[in-house]
This record gives sequence, structure tokens and C-alpha cells, in this order.
Amino acid sequence: MLPLNNLRRCKLINILILSGSPVEQSSTDFLLKQLADTIQKELQPTHAVQAEFVKLNDLNFIPCQSCGKAPTPKFCFYDDLAELYEKFLQADCILVGSPLYFDTVSAQAKLFIDRCNCFRPPDYDNIDPEHEFIKLIKHKRPGAMVLVGGEKGWFEGARRVIAGFFKWVEIVLEGVIIYHSIGYEPGSARTDKHALAEIHRVGIKLANQLKQKHA
Repeated sequence: MLPLNNLRRCKLINILILSGSPVEQSSTDFLLKQLADTIQKELQPTHAVQAEFVKLNDLNFIPCQSCGKAPTPKFCFYDDLAELYEKFLQADCILVGSPLYFDTVSAQAKLFIDRCNCFRPPDYDNIDPEHEFIKLIKHKRPGAMVLVGGEKGWFEGARRVIAGFFKWVEIVLEGVIIYHSIGYEPGSARTDKHALAEIHRVGIKLANQLKQKHA
């Protein structure tokens, strides 16, 4: 732990972890948490770190209604995602994970991704002459994704969805961790040496980038 006076001097680094898995103690959850733990261990003791894990399946929110309206100054008109939007804005590093469902991300992950359309509302008033959307997130943050599928799973569809989402919300993709699970036992990634090695590699890479940005 950093001494209290040092904690006051350094900026707190916030890591937001978003899991699209509906399964408790899933491999998706495990790998995301391991990635966040690796980043945190690499940053300490020189940096104060706060990591928050959000399981999207536990939230109560509806699909995007494609209302076409800008809810200024809020991000959306509907339900209780407001708190998560604020956490998303404040995060210095964002980790997103999903199991593969029909060659793409889970419904939980896709619902949230679609609801983040509001971070670039349509520019009906021509505020930004260079683009038809207003970019509300002005700074880039590093991030990574975790994808979990079967032994013969096709991961490219899910990778493209999350990669496109990252571009929309100004997240620089620094790593993709793919785990081919064998069988249906939750959390089987705990014993997979290749997946754990990738977690270690990507975690150190993200930690080094955060060190440079928050020196």
C-alpha cells in the first residue's frame, strides 16, 4: 500500500471491467478479473488503483430505442444506466469481455454497446462541421477484450463488434484474449496456461501504458 500522503499526491487510476456473461463464476469473469489484477499489481506501489467489476446481466436496462434525440445534458432518456455512463467516462482503462453466442457477443454485451450510441449523438445543429456526430468523449483510453467460446468457436464476429465499439467510445484496443473452452464447466479457464500467459502479457502492456500516461 502507498503511504497516505503519497496517495493524495498521485492521481487515482480507475479500471472499469464489464462482463457480458450471464453465468456466475464464468471463464469470462475470471479472465477479466485476472487481467485487472495483473494491471493493478504492475502499477503498485507507485500508483493508486481502483478496479470495479460490473456484470451487465445484473443490471436492469432496455435495448436502444433508436429515438434519434440528444438527451442533453444526460446521456439517455431511459432506465438507470446513468451511473454506469459516468463510471465509463471516468475510467482510465476499460476491459470488456463476452462469451460467444451465435458467432458474436452475448445479448447482455450487445445491449450495453448499443446503448453507448449516445456518446456520439447526431449533430442536427451542425455543431461539428467535420462530422455528423458530436464526439462527447474527447480523450482516448487504453483497453482490452476477453472472448470465450467453444473449442471450434469463430471469434471474428465478436471481435469486430467490440473493436467497433472501442473506436466509437475512444478506447484504444491493446489486446485480445481468446479462450477456447472445452466442455461447459464454468471457470475452466483457471487451468488454461495459454490464456493465463496472454492475460499476463496484455496486463503488463496496459500497465506500462498507464504508467506513462499517469507518470
